[in-house]
Amino acid sequence: MVGFDTADDAGVYRLSDDLAIVQTVDFFTPIVDDPFIYGQIAALNSINDVWAMAGTPRTALAITCFPKKGVDPAILGEIMRGGMETLNKYGVTLIGGHSVDNEQIMFGYAVTGVIDPAKIATNAGARPGDVVILTKPIGTGVISTGIKFEKTSGEIAANSVATMLTPGKYAAEAMREFDVKGATDVTGFALLGHAWELAKASKVTILIEPSAVPVLDGALELAAAGMLTSADKTNREYVGKDIEIDEALDKNLVKLLFDPQTAGGMLISAPNARAANLLARLRENYPQAEIIGRVGEPAEHSIVVR
Repeated sequence: MVGFDTADDAGVYRLSDDLAIVQTVDFFTPIVDDPFIYGQIAALNSINDVWAMAGTPRTALAITCFPKKGVDPAILGEIMRGGMETLNKYGVTLIGGHSVDNEQIMFGYAVTGVIDPAKIATNAGARPGDVVILTKPIGTGVISTGIKFEKTSGEIAANSVATMLTPGKYAAEAMREFDVKGATDVTGFALLGHAWELAKASKVTILIEPSAVPVLDGALELAAAGMLTSADKTNREYVGKDIEIDEALDKNLVKLLFDPQTAGGMLISAPNARAANLLARLRENYPQAEIIGRVGEPAEHSIVVR
């Protein structure tokens, strides 16, 4: 039912009239110093892709890259313990996995979930007249870089980790409740990259109001200090010229709009008539959720930021 043709968050395969499976895979290098927290974030980052489709995650396979020499094996134990705690917390059963000897540590999961075929939310479901809601603030990429270079305070780092560890589960429940058909989660391609995928797949133009986008404390300052990942450049290249950005915008805010996120928020396209009630429902678990834009008819650019 959903393949890779629109770069959606997960694939969906129908098993029967009322049952389909949702499948995804994701793994990445450490973004925090604590291996247990890294495992937690890696697990949530993976299962969020199932929630982004409005599905329910059920099982997971661990993917582990870890060096045989030079790193204490106890670190791997802590990574896997953190991941297992998160899987168990959200009702996901670990049924196996695969590990390889690799100089660079990487960790994540392949996740399988279930969904009612009539309840699927995809990045092709945005419609003109919809509003666009973002459930969580952006800025985890620059903050993780700041942690790496010891430029981030403990309070800012802890706030970023808490944001990453806030699950997409509640957004998925709200999407099913309000019959949302258009959604994606914000991860490596940043807010603008994933908004662009949503717009392209849905054949619409999405207008983003940057002043409404929630931002993590300290992120703007870290962007100004140059704490950017290499994805700042590649995400701009990914969107290419199919975007219009107001030249008067704060350049550091624009950097955050291209900042890759880990376990980021859900980007939800919903009919205007249901938006206020949906937003109120989302704010029960995502207090910084905001309407950040609207969906228009297809125009010269897929994304307009002004």
